[in-house]
Amino acid sequence: MSIKLPELPYDKAALGPYISAKTLEFHYVKHHAGYVKKLNGLVKGTPLAEETLENIIKKTAKDASQSAIFNNAAQVWNHSFYWQGMKKGGGGIPSGAIVDKIKADFGGYDKFIEEFKKAGLGQFGSGWAWLVVKDGKLAVMKTSNADTPIAHGIKPLLTIDVWEHAYYLDYQNKRGDYIDAYVKNLINWDFVNKLLK
Repeated sequence: MSIKLPELPYDKAALGPYISAKTLEFHYVKHHAGYVKKLNGLVKGTPLAEETLENIIKKTAKDASQSAIFNNAAQVWNHSFYWQGMKKGGGGIPSGAIVDKIKADFGGYDKFIEEFKKAGLGQFGSGWAWLVVKDGKLAVMKTSNADTPIAHGIKPLLTIDVWEHAYYLDYQNKRGDYIDAYVKNLINWDFVNKLLK
């Protein structure tokens, strides 16, 4: 068994102009595919080669001697999840069950967006900002580098990649502009609602 690079759920130009085809090509073909290739090389011939991606992450998360495997496995998972959380014509105020949950747990959409943007902007260096379910309630969290909520038993609903490779070709060092574009134009709330069930 080997870990496969999943197909993108849309054409590489579909998220433009907010994420360009050039950025998506570079991000998916160079970075995401690179993590898949490296992971398969690292686990080849070991018992982990027979495990699912999620199990590889969970089994290596707290083992410093397995950090290379964890980092590549988590980055494969994080990127696969990130692509699913975006769509053409997305973003803005959500509909569906997530609306009531956001109101109950954050006090409203604006408060959630404020916290989500703060997490993305406040992540020093590389990492991720997440909307998660923790102890039955929605929460915003950030993770550094390759870390992922599933390594901590926390259920993710949405993420934004704030590694520079996710936005630098389109926004240079303006991470805030990238986060704004993602929130207003790209979030796939249908995906979030599906996970919330």
